[in-house]
Amino acid sequence: MKSRQIVFSPEAQDDLIALYDWIADAASPPIAMAYINPIEAFCVSLSTASERGRARDDIRPGLRIIGFEKRLTVAFLVTEKRVTLLRLFYGGQDWEGVLAEED
Repeated sequence: MKSRQIVFSPEAQDDLIALYDWIADAASPPIAMAYINPIEAFCVSLSTASERGRARDDIRPGLRIIGFEKRLTVAFLVTEKRVTLLRLFYGGQDWEGVLAEED
């Protein structure tokens, strides 16, 4: 099975940090890390079987969307050698609008 390099865009990194900060403020830093670590592991798992999720070429060419635990939407692009995590949207954010504007 082909393995691709995983790259978090600066925006995806910011999304992850913002989610951590929100959970840490609402609960605690250990609880925030306990939620963030599986998200990171899930994103890294996209290095194999990378064409998972749903293709959304109607929003942006090459865009794929996949959910994580029914609360997080992961937006990513797959190329021959790389998976680029574009954004991580939590809890009903308007990911379609944001991604269409960023294109």
